[in-house]
Amino acid sequence: MAGIASYGAYIPLYRMSRPEIQKAWDSMMPIPGEKAVASYDEDSITMAVAAARDCLTGIDLEKIDRLYFASTTSPYKEKQAASIVAGALGLSKDTLTIDFGGSLRSGTNALRAAVDAVEAGSAQGVLIACAETRLGAPNGDKEMSFGDGAAAVLVSNSGIAVNIEGSVSVFQEFHDQWRSDKDQFVQFWEERFVREAGYLRVVPPTVAMALQKNNLTPADITKAAIYAPDPRLLGMAGGKMGFDPMAQLQDPLYMTVGNTGSALPLMMLVASLEDSKAGDKLMCVGYGDGCDVFVMTVTDGIDKIKDRRGIKRHLESKRMLPNYLKYVQWRGLMETQAPPRPPINHISVPALWRDMDWGLALHGVKCKSCGTPQYPPQRVCVICQAMDNFEPYNFTEKKATINTFSHDNLAASIDPPTTIAAVDFEEGGRIIFNMVDRDPDDVKTGMPVEVSFRKVHFFESIHNYWWKCTPIRC
Repeated sequence: MAGIASYGAYIPLYRMSRPEIQKAWDSMMPIPGEKAVASYDEDSITMAVAAARDCLTGIDLEKIDRLYFASTTSPYKEKQAASIVAGALGLSKDTLTIDFGGSLRSGTNALRAAVDAVEAGSAQGVLIACAETRLGAPNGDKEMSFGDGAAAVLVSNSGIAVNIEGSVSVFQEFHDQWRSDKDQFVQFWEERFVREAGYLRVVPPTVAMALQKNNLTPADITKAAIYAPDPRLLGMAGGKMGFDPMAQLQDPLYMTVGNTGSALPLMMLVASLEDSKAGDKLMCVGYGDGCDVFVMTVTDGIDKIKDRRGIKRHLESKRMLPNYLKYVQWRGLMETQAPPRPPINHISVPALWRDMDWGLALHGVKCKSCGTPQYPPQRVCVICQAMDNFEPYNFTEKKATINTFSHDNLAASIDPPTTIAAVDFEEGGRIIFNMVDRDPDDVKTGMPVEVSFRKVHFFESIHNYWWKCTPIRC
């Protein structure tokens, strides 16, 4: 039987107050709460990497033979994103990578495919990383409700913490929310039609089908992680399905994160796993042109993976955006004066290919003679001068502190000043990073930091990624 062996999540550090958005337009109905906002150097790929790294805590990478990336907001329309995620994670080159997109059920579609692959014996470990950065049109309720976030689960045939006991899927061709290849913002139809002819017509019957298939009643479910565009509709559907809205429905994260699209069912599932115990019956439900329902039972193995950052620890760490214009700037929704600086040099595709291992995965080397880690990889040890006597070394999970830093107020930056930090790793090695998600006044030498996979720039239609350092988040 296939099951979940590990889980992880990622919520951006930054939040935007919904009253702040309403104040900017002064023409919208006020909605309480806040939404999570990906930083200017984050997208669905970088957040998928962050969630996957959380999921892979203590996991042997050799046990993973497939990576599924799920999102409706991949930075590329024609280029695989899963290969970038796998490369950043340092997975084996023979890992099968697949993109799932085009649907709000991308995350649960990927989960269904992973379960089928493991149960069929064609895979032993499938890592699913799902992330979204959807845009609602300015001065609209979707701008208020959409949030950014990511989740990851590892489906395996061993070390199972959650047995996936059954699933049901149905499709329905229906235009409730959509985004064509010519749209920047998500489009949607009239609310009552969407509710009555779409969501309430599909989700409750599919959930009932899954319960009947597994000889269960609504009362048997401990927590149900059910996608819904807003809490009100979730409450209506929960009542129709026979669930106690207060006790059995998992918090949809609307007030603290927002609607994260295809990532939401998996993020809610992660939140439910954080509070679960052996024997709990869980349900995960995805919706979008149909419905996916999974029925699960928690095992004793759940206690071994409760050290993830998951949802709770990311919610505990946040920083508010100062105003709506900062959000507009980060999302590129308004053209602003470009800094008077020389243009970025031409991007070398051969150089990106050549430097993939040490650039994308932050892999260096460790001298076998003196044990000194070094970055980037080289032939001669900087300490003992031994030649060609190295082994691979992964810097991404190592503890590190700032040796020295500088704030550059003249460099072109969307979040000035530009902070450059020389970072010393605990076991040895020093790397120069841009530092982000920091308060410049709080940066100091000796400060503990961690590395984070981020965008460097977008130029000549290429998204260029590398690693930056941040204050330790949780």
